[in-house]
Amino acid sequence: VKRQLLNFQSPTTGLFPRLSRDREHGYVRDSIYCAVSIWSLYQAYKRIDDDRGKSYELGQSVVKCMRGILFCWMRQSKDKMEKFKVEQGPQHALHSIFHLKSGMTIIPESDYGHLQVRLHSHFMRDGNVWPIIYTMDEVNFVQNLVYYVERAYRTPDFGMWERGSKYNNGTPEIHSSSIGMAKSALEAINGCNLFGDKGASWSVIYVDVDAHNRNRSIFETLLPRESSSKNTDTGLLMAVSFPCFATHDDYLYRRTKDKVIRKLHRSSYGIKRFLRDGYGTVLEDRSRKYYTSGETKAFENIESEWPMFFILMILDGIFKGHDEQVQKYKQLLAPRLKRDKYGDYIVPMYFYVPKEFLEAERAEPGSQPRLPSAEGDVDNLFMMGQALHIISKLLLEGLLHITELDPVRRYLPAATDLVVQVVLIAESMRLQAMMATYGIQTQTPHEVEPVQIWSPKQLMKVCSF
Repeated sequence: VKRQLLNFQSPTTGLFPRLSRDREHGYVRDSIYCAVSIWSLYQAYKRIDDDRGKSYELGQSVVKCMRGILFCWMRQSKDKMEKFKVEQGPQHALHSIFHLKSGMTIIPESDYGHLQVRLHSHFMRDGNVWPIIYTMDEVNFVQNLVYYVERAYRTPDFGMWERGSKYNNGTPEIHSSSIGMAKSALEAINGCNLFGDKGASWSVIYVDVDAHNRNRSIFETLLPRESSSKNTDTGLLMAVSFPCFATHDDYLYRRTKDKVIRKLHRSSYGIKRFLRDGYGTVLEDRSRKYYTSGETKAFENIESEWPMFFILMILDGIFKGHDEQVQKYKQLLAPRLKRDKYGDYIVPMYFYVPKEFLEAERAEPGSQPRLPSAEGDVDNLFMMGQALHIISKLLLEGLLHITELDPVRRYLPAATDLVVQVVLIAESMRLQAMMATYGIQTQTPHEVEPVQIWSPKQLMKVCSF
């Protein structure tokens, strides 16, 4: 972990780059996954009586990373957060990339798809189990983050892969995976006291139940589709399984997962992100920001394949108890890993089809050899892939339990024996007597004092201040 992750953590902001060779850009998404990986090792070390201070160092590295993200976003609270609550547009989004050393903005909204609702949801979902909030200013900001993601069900964003529509023309769209992550985060943080056992009522986070239900209903309606332009997407694996566990409907889970595997898993090199994805292919012109109209047709059947998603399938199998799935994807992953001079495993970012094999691959998908990308090499680590691989190894070796990785038990469905209690209040003694004739016991507002009962109109007036 020190060689592959901690060595590349910024000493000033705590952020991580996407690729270890990058010394300028700190990515929020990759930083969160690195933090989860380090936290996993921290949990494993807690089992040891004398860890020689290693667990404390690991735990504080996680806190430093998450607080670094928090500080970067808090600097944008006035210019971005408050405006976004009024108008949900890409120009008002909190940034997803910051300067690795200073934490300042580095890429403007016009040049990058910063609006990624799942990032803020992921931060809230994992941040509520770590001691990263110290003051009421920070509590208030997290509460504002809740307002930020509550509208995920109607906020077009740039999705997991930061490009929006699969046509890569700068158009954001509604993504099922973003809504699923928002739903998961709202469930995890609702009622959470950010000061832990030392907190009071004012440090508790509240979620609008109606907003959560809207996200839930629309998410489950959209599944197994990802968006209007993407029939399916491996980002959905992260929504229905680790780390989100956004649905416990077994039918929706199996239908979504089976569709991802059926459509995107064509060879033993990895799983595609989505159909007609040009990223990493030899035909993609990286000098251009956007594709031309109809250009995605050229990428059909030659999309890059990512071994990182084999790791996600291993994690899914561990959480679901599917041993055959775990063994299958372990065997698929093993020959794709590299080793460095220390003997550590290196996860390539993706595998691409060489130019001379393009036509043969188009004619028979999955038949041609592929080459590993320069990203995710021994001297240029792909941080997110390394983080997920470390988590999977800890679980497979029995050094970490799934309840330690997911302490809020998101992987378990809600209890089915819920009891709904209804309190009936009669607005007058006359109505109370009438209800009593039918054997229905009620109380009047006078009898329940000092509790006050207000009408919805009165509550609306209070909330307007």
